[in-house]
Amino acid sequence: MPICVIETQRLNISLLKPEEFLLLEQYLVRNKSHLAQWEPDREPSYYSESEIIIRIKSALLAFKQQSAFHFVLLNKSNDKILGLCNFANAVRGPLQACHLGYAICHEHQGQGLMQECLLATTSYMFSTLRFHRIIANYIPGNKRSQKTLNAVGFEREGYAKSYLKIAGKWQDHVLTALINPLDK
Repeated sequence: MPICVIETQRLNISLLKPEEFLLLEQYLVRNKSHLAQWEPDREPSYYSESEIIIRIKSALLAFKQQSAFHFVLLNKSNDKILGLCNFANAVRGPLQACHLGYAICHEHQGQGLMQECLLATTSYMFSTLRFHRIIANYIPGNKRSQKTLNAVGFEREGYAKSYLKIAGKWQDHVLTALINPLDK
């Protein structure tokens, strides 16, 4: 199965192969404390080689089944992960929607890399995979996510109290979405 690669000016956005697990392991360990405030609590096994390989294999299967799309943001040398970008919970039928989640390496914040990634990947999701709606939610205090989503064109659609358990506690989220411009 060919692995999807989306190229931008500064990034290669791709799925990982199981033998590339070390790239993901290094990214996760390097960003563990940075991402802890924005993610669910993680068990120590989450960072183990065997669990990472299982997640990569699951991501490849989900891609093949078109149920989720777990991309990594690689530098142009393909030897370092700079971030993650996931389109999950894909629903076809009359909804044609998925949920977006993403994270950027602490040392690459503020450089516009996630915005560059999201412009390319949302275009892929809309033009190639023909999704109608991409949903993205963020914790109200996460001003970087708010700014990134706004810059890509996501519009606020609501506010959900006690929406997700992040960093060990139930947290409110701002609900946003991006509609496929080809469908308007």
